[in-house]
Amino acid sequence: MAQAAGAGGSVARVRAALRAAGHPDTIVAAPSGARTAQEAARAIGCAVAQIVKSLVFRQGDAPVLVLVSGANRVDPARLAAALGGAVAQASGAFVREKTGFAIGGVAPVGHLTPLRTLIDADLMALDPLWAAAGAPDQVFRTSAGELLRLTGGRVAALCAGAMND
Repeated sequence: MAQAAGAGGSVARVRAALRAAGHPDTIVAAPSGARTAQEAARAIGCAVAQIVKSLVFRQGDAPVLVLVSGANRVDPARLAAALGGAVAQASGAFVREKTGFAIGGVAPVGHLTPLRTLIDADLMALDPLWAAAGAPDQVFRTSAGELLRLTGGRVAALCAGAMND
């Protein structure tokens, strides 16, 4: 599948961030696409729960990255409580400006600006995990412990009706 303009640079940025952090380069193509958790799971051959959704919210002008299982949905009240204030889902333009990635390819690493990161507690029980690698058709294999280390994130219960509720 051909990459969108600029996607090659985004994937290279993720690859460089992984290598700089001592994480193996586990980026692979998902030729049938990985824009949604369901598409990614089909392409990789794993459970939807093992797909990491990288969601960007905004708290005022600050971006917040929220990493959740592909099987879960963020509970806005839990997210606001974890962040200590109101949040809103970010627009595509805001996501691209702050992360350098288009929605559908937002990786947990390699952002243009540092992002405060929250990781949903349900991800901690899953292994392996697959996350976007900078383009809608690229993913990388990792673990919850590695996501925590790579992002400097904080674990919190962020999803209503989550796997462990």
